[in-house]
Amino acid sequence: MMIFLVALIALALIPTLVLFVEVLAALGARSEYETGNGTTAGPVAVVVPAHNEGRGIIPTLEDVIPQLRRRDRLIVVADNCTDDTAAVSGAHGAEVLPRDEPDRRGKGYAMAWAIAHLKQNPPEFVLFVDADCRLQPDFLAKTLGYSVETGGPVQALYLMTGVEGVQVDQRVAEFAWRLKNWVRPLGLRCLGRPVQLMGTGMIFPWEVINSAPLASGNIVEDLKLGLDLALSGTPARFLSAVRVTSEFAATERGVESQRRRWIEGHLAMIGSYVPRLLAASIARRNPDALVLALDLVVPPLSLLVAIALGVAALGGTYTLLIGALLPAVLALLNLSLLASALALAWFRFGRDILPASRIPSVAGQVLHRFRLLRHLVRRGSSGWVRTDRHKPE
Repeated sequence: MMIFLVALIALALIPTLVLFVEVLAALGARSEYETGNGTTAGPVAVVVPAHNEGRGIIPTLEDVIPQLRRRDRLIVVADNCTDDTAAVSGAHGAEVLPRDEPDRRGKGYAMAWAIAHLKQNPPEFVLFVDADCRLQPDFLAKTLGYSVETGGPVQALYLMTGVEGVQVDQRVAEFAWRLKNWVRPLGLRCLGRPVQLMGTGMIFPWEVINSAPLASGNIVEDLKLGLDLALSGTPARFLSAVRVTSEFAATERGVESQRRRWIEGHLAMIGSYVPRLLAASIARRNPDALVLALDLVVPPLSLLVAIALGVAALGGTYTLLIGALLPAVLALLNLSLLASALALAWFRFGRDILPASRIPSVAGQVLHRFRLLRHLVRRGSSGWVRTDRHKPE
């Protein structure tokens, strides 16, 4: 029994150690990386997959259009839309590709649809941007410049923010997102390693994306794409100097649905890709595959905290009943490393969104989120579910 328990706690230590190392590495980042502006690079196709976005897509198009050069293109894939997304996009200068395949719904299918269309006149680079995102003015130039420099895919910094004027307190979610999409990738970049893809703000050389397996209804198609590219030898690199932003769902129901899909998809990817990445790291002596496998085993923050608390309870109970100290010591080490990683990440990257005065309320919010874990035993839908961004009256 003790051997089994120690092995269980040791397994729980792995994602905590990975997170701790990534946070420590991120703390060593000196300044934002400046890259070339990419003005002399070949043409870019900016692809915006959209499902029933309506007029909500307008701010995204207005951010992209001023950044386009003479030979660049803006393409909106109106995927299984039942609203005026196509008409609105066309009226604002985008090239619209309607797609009507209700049995093959998903962002991955929309991306593949755009690539198939672009094969008639391929660009040199393809940039994917979600239809509800905002881009800073020099986004295209800098991501393009870094892709030219690295010769491969580039993932820009993608952050989500809380919605103003709603009752849902999203500070903890915003900090967790920063930890996942900023702190951890920044740590990997400082260690000279690739990162996972995040779904928007992703630019690819044509020869890379043209052969990538895109047509999928997977609910975390971005994560899957990045892992497939890593296995093929072209992993993504992180660029923190430019960012793309979007807002969380505006309702509690929308937030929970969004988070549930992320957790379900992430856990599915762990089971599908960690063995393959580990095998590739051994067979090809590829350290990048090993690093991405370790990064992938770090679950979403609420689940990671739940695991740490669970093994702490098991270790403490066993020590009280049996008297053996090792399980409790390992469990305490796991909790301590997790708490230290979160404290360091908050101090450097999260104090502006989660002030110290709000920390006492965090525990209640985290415990509230544990109720989502009951959904993990259910099979999630792979269809494209548009995030609820309607603000309640």
